Amino acid sequence: MGVGRKTVAAPSPPAAPADREAVARTRGLNLRFPDGAHVVRGVDIEIGRGEILGLVGESGSGKTMLGHALLGLAPAGAELTGEAWLGDVEMVAADSETRREARRRRAGAVFQDPMTSLNPTMKIGRQVAEAADSAAAVEESLRQVGFPEPDRRIHQYPHELSGGLRQRVMIAMAIARRPSLVLLDEPTTALDVTLQRTTLRLLAELRDELGMAMLFITHDLAVAAELVDRVAVMYGGRIAEIGSPDDVFVSPSHPYTAGLLASRHALAGADAETELATLRGEPLDPRQPPPGCPFAPRCDFVREACLAAVPALRPAASHPGLDACIRSAEIELRPRRQAVAAAPATASAVLSGGAALELVGVEKAFSSRRHEQQAVAGVSLTIPRSGSLALVGASGCGKTTTLRIAVGLEQADAGDVRHAPGGRPQMVFQDAGASLTPWMTIGAMLRERLRGEGLDKLAQRRRVEETLALVGLSAEVAAARPGRLSGGQRQRAALARAVIVPPTLLACDEPTSALDVSLAAVAINLLRKLRRELDVALLFVTHDLAVARAVADEIAVMSEGRIVERGSAAEVLAHPSSEKTRELLEAVPTMEREWL
Repeated sequence: MGVGRKTVAAPSPPAAPADREAVARTRGLNLRFPDGAHVVRGVDIEIGRGEILGLVGESGSGKTMLGHALLGLAPAGAELTGEAWLGDVEMVAADSETRREARRRRAGAVFQDPMTSLNPTMKIGRQVAEAADSAAAVEESLRQVGFPEPDRRIHQYPHELSGGLRQRVMIAMAIARRPSLVLLDEPTTALDVTLQRTTLRLLAELRDELGMAMLFITHDLAVAAELVDRVAVMYGGRIAEIGSPDDVFVSPSHPYTAGLLASRHALAGADAETELATLRGEPLDPRQPPPGCPFAPRCDFVREACLAAVPALRPAASHPGLDACIRSAEIELRPRRQAVAAAPATASAVLSGGAALELVGVEKAFSSRRHEQQAVAGVSLTIPRSGSLALVGASGCGKTTTLRIAVGLEQADAGDVRHAPGGRPQMVFQDAGASLTPWMTIGAMLRERLRGEGLDKLAQRRRVEETLALVGLSAEVAAARPGRLSGGQRQRAALARAVIVPPTLLACDEPTSALDVSLAAVAINLLRKLRRELDVALLFVTHDLAVARAVADEIAVMSEGRIVERGSAAEVLAHPSSEKTRELLEAVPTMEREWL
């Protein structure tokens, strides 16, 4: 059963800083869907003028729904109760026209993928003009976001701009009317580390220059640490902990916060031989919240009292903020890491079986009406059997095209591509849900891959069950369609489909970039397990150097279609020889905000 507002509301909301007037606040805010999912559960928050409040937590924790509910944007069919104030307008009780006018005057929004937010048929200048009050406001907004050559580029369409420039257009539209609050929902997730760093700097400068408040939603704790003034950790539709990032991320007071921090894959943390800590169990099903603490089913410190009632926010045990754990004063929270068996060494793999993949002088160009772009320019690399190589670099450097050529999804213009005999290379995409056929069950998709293996129905069923168990899924998942599974389960199912006929090479294109830290850690551990147990090589494309460190023996850095540096992961990250590598390392977000 869901918990009502009067039961869960704290005596007063987590207050904005005393010297800042609150520009937005909620009291006992709830959001329910017709299927019974209670995704925002009695939340009280305040955001002060000029403050950046970070909202972090796993996928499904309620972050995005809380942001939308604050602006009175409940999805169709959902029930919104409680209070959500945008300035002096209460958005829950107001009629639709009053809500629209309040959003127009007081709020802006920037979302994760600008290509889905921008109109592909309209020129940039016209889209910014629709968000602004005047032509002068268009020019001023583009200038403030550092948009280059605005006089020329306003006549371009979104597809003619880079990802970073499209994101700047979205930010310009969000600030065009000088709102008091800007909602930023994962605005840097799709960006490489250099563009991410530039965007964070821009947001900080805009806050200082214009004095507007921001609600910054992200699953990346280091990104939040670099930008926000306060951070609220969400779980199960509730605020689990809130305070300054210097307090919450250094001395967490709630077991969930500590678990997220322990799951982080940092440059100085785990290498390819160290298992990442993960949160046990599955995220809360909002259709069946427990009667007590929502984190209790996954908590290592749970006691009977934790199951009795939903805990209210109270002064935190380890810092000046607030937490929602009745045992926080009794427990000590420390990150945990556990060593596991070493992955096969590159040297022995070479001696025992040669190469899983060889690229020799590979080239690829793409042509448009205006110009030809050399995406891959003479790339040569070798991955030994059971080896692991991460291709890293900024957006547009050629790494994904190289990956697609390696598995046969793109044809090289020149050069040779050689694979070891055995199962053909398999691809794992960034969006596991989109790569699964929505109308087929997981079992049917796995059996489809077994058609050429000469197995009878009984043997096929056994292989399906064994493969599901290998990736940590129960046999019952075979009967489910992708839409019935969580994001983490869909990714495991995609991996099961890729390895049910063991390939010699598993190629992964940014498979963790859209995942929260705990799910990313689970995915990395699983990939390393598959590598060990199936003797499969990994070619892993990522813009996240910490992920590269955690999953790969070797790192190859790409720039402008070429490999500019390659070596062991530890050596490349500790002693980079290329300026491009140093630029990527300098842009990696940290838990210290040295530039703000």
